[in-house]
Amino acid sequence: MRYLPHTDEDIRQMLDVIGVKDIDDLFCEIPSEIRLQRSLQLPPILSESELLQELDRMTAGHADTSRFLSFLGGGAYHHFIPAAVDQLASRSEFYTAYTPYQPEISQGTLQAIFEYQTLICRLTGLDVANASMYDGASACAEAGLMAVRATRRKRLLVATALHPEYRQTLAAYCRYLDLEIVEVPFGTDGRTDLKAVKDLLDDGTAALIVGYPNYFGVVENLAQLGETVHAAGALLVTATAEPISLGLLKSPGELGADVAVGEGQSFGLPVSYGGPGVGFFAARQKAVRSMPGRLVGETLDQDGARGFVLTLATREQHIRREKATSNICSNQGLCALMVTIYLALLGKRGLREVAEQNLAKAEYAKQALVALPGVTSPFNAPTFNEFVIELDRPVDGLIEALQQQQILAGIPLRDDYPGMENRLLVCVTEQHRREQIDALVESVKGVLS
Repeated sequence: MRYLPHTDEDIRQMLDVIGVKDIDDLFCEIPSEIRLQRSLQLPPILSESELLQELDRMTAGHADTSRFLSFLGGGAYHHFIPAAVDQLASRSEFYTAYTPYQPEISQGTLQAIFEYQTLICRLTGLDVANASMYDGASACAEAGLMAVRATRRKRLLVATALHPEYRQTLAAYCRYLDLEIVEVPFGTDGRTDLKAVKDLLDDGTAALIVGYPNYFGVVENLAQLGETVHAAGALLVTATAEPISLGLLKSPGELGADVAVGEGQSFGLPVSYGGPGVGFFAARQKAVRSMPGRLVGETLDQDGARGFVLTLATREQHIRREKATSNICSNQGLCALMVTIYLALLGKRGLREVAEQNLAKAEYAKQALVALPGVTSPFNAPTFNEFVIELDRPVDGLIEALQQQQILAGIPLRDDYPGMENRLLVCVTEQHRREQIDALVESVKGVLS
């Protein structure tokens, strides 16, 4: 969108004051023969991300701009971050913002957190969200503990297709709490096996925890899973490592999830060698007093003006340790602020456009790769911006060969899923251009042949 600060009415009023009828009248003293009688021959308008890419291209011959072409995902995603995110988050008002225990001097921070909570509720389709958590993995573990508190049951079903690090964190949280964790296998389509869920559910099951999308990039059938677990009196918990997908997919709440957690890094936070991230956590209203962390609420001050306060803070610093819902000491305040700025900048339509670009580019890459001899797609369920390919040989040789070409082809699944030595997790985002995807395909083709 062009930035034109003056409306037609503004221009008319200024010309009336000056006493001329048209802007061209202001240049009447300049001979017409030396005036440019055509539009400026400028290149096509570029978006912010395209302009930065063009500047990189222009400096390629003058500076060391060598870098790897990355198709890595697996919970940390390379998305475009508008310059306004860093600029606004760097304002001095937020330099020393910590836990806002004194609302009378912390209204800006409290309002930012309140807006963050509102945005997360809209994304997840749920009633209430907390003020953020450390990361998606810890939020997932806290959701499991919350389900145990809410149902007073001690058995958790966890999808094997859930992010491996989320499963590891959950296991670490539950190690000494006398809780049982049972993994649910995935089917041939890459989705959590519904029949296995039905077989494993019992009256001691607190919740089923699934990825949405899961670690393979596959979109789970939440509606069917929700109906199944609710019939057994259990809760459905979703964990979303790639929240850009929520700009396109139906929200977890709309599909029956009781708790929706995930990692907000994709919303305006750089990858930064793995951190920091920001965990989001949302649930239905009836579970609000079982939620971990803190909640900011809206109220009125003694003069009737709008104000913000900490509404709930069920942490171990505030109440008896044995009654606390969490020992998380602080929300990721600055990261949550950046998420809020990013989402507010893009808006509903902007987020959907980014999600559509991710989906379209990933599908283009998937179809081009599986068209190569020796490459197949092991899962046929819908995916978002990540997908798994299977080679006719172990993927180690391909990964090493492409690294020599400065291409990071994807994440091998062998370490987290024994028996998948031939499978590779590939991620494509809106940051990838067609020629970059084509370069990946041609390099894979060259290595395999």
